[in-house]
Amino acid sequence: MDCLFCEIIKGNIPSAKVYEDERCYAFRDINPQAPTHVLVVPKIHIASMDEVNGENSAYVSAIFEAIPKIAAAEGLTNGYRVISNCGEDGCQSVKHLHFHILGGRKLPENMG
Repeated sequence: MDCLFCEIIKGNIPSAKVYEDERCYAFRDINPQAPTHVLVVPKIHIASMDEVNGENSAYVSAIFEAIPKIAAAEGLTNGYRVISNCGEDGCQSVKHLHFHILGGRKLPENMG
């Protein structure tokens, strides 16, 4: 399987890590859309939200427990946005479930 994010998680491709635990990994987006733009991914390959199920949902839960910790560590005290794209029409560019944390300024309402 040639998955960019799986290779990043394994350390085969460099990334600017901001958080890691046993179930998720977070790193800075290489094409930031806001002053703070962090991607959070499960450490197992889940292609998209369409593949979340009872066997892997603990990884998604762990991500949502980590997001407030990451946001606080990044100084996002006035709010932030969490986005996940799903499928072709949702503009999912990497077929590994991931969540964008965007913040650091007032974000446009139509950005998402």
